[in-house]
Amino acid sequence: MNMQVAKNSVITLDYHVTDPDGEVVDEGREPLVYLHGGFEDIFPKIEEALQGKKVGESVQVKLQPDEAFGDYDAQLVQVEPRKDFPKEIQVGMQFEGGPEEGGDDEDFIIYRVTEIADDKVVLDGNHPLAGMALIFTCTVTSIRPASAEELEHGHVHTGDEDEESCH
Repeated sequence: MNMQVAKNSVITLDYHVTDPDGEVVDEGREPLVYLHGGFEDIFPKIEEALQGKKVGESVQVKLQPDEAFGDYDAQLVQVEPRKDFPKEIQVGMQFEGGPEEGGDDEDFIIYRVTEIADDKVVLDGNHPLAGMALIFTCTVTSIRPASAEELEHGHVHTGDEDEESCH
């Protein structure tokens, strides 16, 4: 079978991500499986580069911050009183922050604790890779047509999720 990466196919990639200096940012221990064809399952620039590729072919894509996890937004950094947090708080812990006033319920942000002072905690709502250019290197390891259901839901079903969880 000589399938190519095309719209409405499920693509499996072996991948890894480095920063422009070659430092590994994500070593891609698990393969990446995504639905190809504008479902926003993967960054559009990577999808573009993979279009028409066959199994075994590789691409390397350089993503600017705005093509990846966005620019770093200083407004997403919050300083909160230490007493509002559990005693065992540590740098690197994550908390869900509610939306800003008048925001949508779905806008909650994951805040990472980046610093703990005597009476203050610094929370950063930026993605850890925000503001970074990334080099995404991947090899296509399999291509299969997406099922009708996957297309309807707009993402890949791995087979081990129960139907209920997918709405």
